[in-house]
Amino acid sequence: MNNLLYQVDDRPPFLTTILLAAQHMLAALGGIIAVPMVIGAVLKLPADQIVALVNAALLGSGVVTFIQCKGVGPIGIRLPCVMGTSFAFVGAAITIGLEHGVPGILGCSLAGSAIMIVGSFFMPQIRKLFPHTVTAVVVTMIGLSLIPVAIDWAAGGKGAPNYGDPVNLGIALCVLVIVIALVQFGKGIISAAAIVIGMAIGYAGCVAFGLVDFTSVNKSAVFALPQVLQHGMTFPLGGIFAMSLAYMVTIVETTGTFMALGSATNTKMRGKLLCRGVLCDGVGSAFASVMGSPAVSTFAQNVGVISLTGVASRHVVALTGVFLVLAGLFPIIGALVVTIPQSVLGGAGLMMFAMILAAGVQMLANVEHNKRNGLIIAVSLGCGLAVSGRPELLAKLPAVFAEIFGSGISTGAIVAVVMNLLLPGREVEAHDDEVDTQAEQQEPPQPLLVKKAEAA
Repeated sequence: MNNLLYQVDDRPPFLTTILLAAQHMLAALGGIIAVPMVIGAVLKLPADQIVALVNAALLGSGVVTFIQCKGVGPIGIRLPCVMGTSFAFVGAAITIGLEHGVPGILGCSLAGSAIMIVGSFFMPQIRKLFPHTVTAVVVTMIGLSLIPVAIDWAAGGKGAPNYGDPVNLGIALCVLVIVIALVQFGKGIISAAAIVIGMAIGYAGCVAFGLVDFTSVNKSAVFALPQVLQHGMTFPLGGIFAMSLAYMVTIVETTGTFMALGSATNTKMRGKLLCRGVLCDGVGSAFASVMGSPAVSTFAQNVGVISLTGVASRHVVALTGVFLVLAGLFPIIGALVVTIPQSVLGGAGLMMFAMILAAGVQMLANVEHNKRNGLIIAVSLGCGLAVSGRPELLAKLPAVFAEIFGSGISTGAIVAVVMNLLLPGREVEAHDDEVDTQAEQQEPPQPLLVKKAEAA
């Protein structure tokens, strides 16, 4: 069991909550902004359209994050879960966009979200495909897949002309050392806010040495209202199929992320919880599409923040959602955060993502040691690392293979699930339905609790 400073339903003091929420925002903002910028760059969209996509992504991610944490009726997992635009949809989005433009991307995202909405009602059955061995593999693969991202950040950003510059590596190392020191020796809020404090110190140092470019801040609008359906929508059948396939893969990845989140927050991840969480992913993606944003999904990197700081309060992350909405309404806020050098993010990110990997390794250590489980772990991790380390491996296969197996997380999860089903002596979660039924009988209706808490 993790030693949490704040449990899921705890409410830290207001100022503390603001600081901790900002910490989650800093961890997620780069990923949220990256997807619309990549899509815009490949499609060669005008600068104003890219800015509109970014603002819509921030706004949509913020609203769905708030709902995921607080819950609205049957929608929302009610755990500290940050939502954001996902790279799982980038391949399909670019393919659709090259032929049908942004309207095609948004229309196919809206239509494809039905796959996730319908799939959410089958999560108790899907949950049974993720016994402890499979879950341990997926959590480990999430950590292994994210660490190269942190390394690219620490080196200055993938594709940057100064990639690997000693200055970048030195900044990342300093931030990493500061975060480690604050977590290990800090007390209370100092330890809990180690990531944001470490990044703030690193950022201040970069500003002092003239390493921060404020051009984007000077060019950004102070305020921008969202425009519903500003790009319009089209619904090409081929694009809907491609996007639906991406949603199916995302269900697998999201399930794994929720499993990691359950481990980090000491929460039994039952089928009912998964249903609410995946339903929010689907409904949230539909909402984001209407607002002009690419589809959203659960962010794995913020699970690392929880593991590192011990802050599992869903109310903290709900405030992160509010901050993301403000960043969408006030583009200058997002522009200011984007000025944080990649190397500063890398120092903190390496620590966050390594914590997810450490959680996966701990889970693997608790797996029963036998030949069958050893095969599942070895083969699934090997296949996941193969496509993560050598994505060109799938280049000459039909596009559908790249959609399904393009992510190391989805590849590792699919291989682990299939091997667990096929090898003799299948491991199952036989008691899951009974646990769900008992929990429903024992727990008061959640929306009522939420209303009472909000009224208080």
